[in-house]
Amino acid sequence: MKKSILSFTLWIAFSAAVILPVKSQTINLFNGSNLNGWGFVLKDDSKKPEEVFKVKDGVIHIAGNPFGYMYTLNKYDDFRLHVEWRWQKEATNSGIFLYVQDDHKVWPNAIECQLKAGDAGDFVLLNGSNLAEFKIKKGETRPAFPVVKKKTDSSEMSVGEWNNADITCDKGTITVYINGVLQNKGTKSLHKSGHVALQSEGGEIQFRNVRLTPLK
Repeated sequence: MKKSILSFTLWIAFSAAVILPVKSQTINLFNGSNLNGWGFVLKDDSKKPEEVFKVKDGVIHIAGNPFGYMYTLNKYDDFRLHVEWRWQKEATNSGIFLYVQDDHKVWPNAIECQLKAGDAGDFVLLNGSNLAEFKIKKGETRPAFPVVKKKTDSSEMSVGEWNNADITCDKGTITVYINGVLQNKGTKSLHKSGHVALQSEGGEIQFRNVRLTPLK
């Protein structure tokens, strides 16, 4: 009888372990103190990464010049990404790169979630990347930087205020919310895995609370 009860108890415990889902753990891509875990690409080789990408008071400061980006050393496939950004002095230009491939050029093969003032949520298809929503007529030449425009009016905050970008990448489908407003959805990305990157492009920008949650 005791053996039967013990066996039944072990069976319940095993079944629970099998049935209960394992919660994905959120990863802090930025630890709040330094840029460990990130690599850097700059257009101007005479500049050192630490001159362009800095951490102060728990915030990433990106100079904007020269052009380039900081990228996660790890690659990710299906995930939810939360990024907060703001313009401290002037609303200019930057972006969040998704599915970044290993070419590591100034314009890598990647899909950019645009952060340019007024256009946050646009997709820019970099260096051969593609989405089903980008259409080109027969006989036309593909632009250098194809754009898939966002769906609604800008939902960005004013200079000095923090914005939230919440991005889901799921099997090549990318959904973007800016400050809680659905701005864009792209499907059938050629790549479904890659690095995540934050861009330096023309003006000062700050980032904080860069978090990634795997979907599985």
